[in-house]
Amino acid sequence: MPTYIVLAKWTKEGLEKLKDSPARLDAGKKAYEAAGVKLKAFYMTMGKYDMLTVAEAPNDAAIAKANLALIAKGAIQTETFPAFTEEEYRKILSELP
Repeated sequence: MPTYIVLAKWTKEGLEKLKDSPARLDAGKKAYEAAGVKLKAFYMTMGKYDMLTVAEAPNDAAIAKANLALIAKGAIQTETFPAFTEEEYRKILSELP
C-alpha cells in the first residue's frame, strides 16, 4: 500500500481543547481504520507542525477522505505527502535516463 506523511497543526479550536487531543487521536485512528487506512506511526512535533503521522492507504482517495473527515471536526489542519520507501526510491532512481 502507498505510504503517506501527514503533517498536522492544531486549529484555534483544537488548542482551546488541547487536553482532549489524546481522545481525538484515538477517534482518528478508528476513523482511519474504517476508511481502510493504517496509521503506522504518530509523533507530536515542535515547530511549524504539531503532529506528524505515517499512514498507509490503498490510494490517494482513501487518505483524502480519511483526512477530510478529521479536518471537518475542526481541531486540526493537515498537509499530506506521498512517501516512498527506500526500495521504491532506489527503483525510481535506477529508472532515470
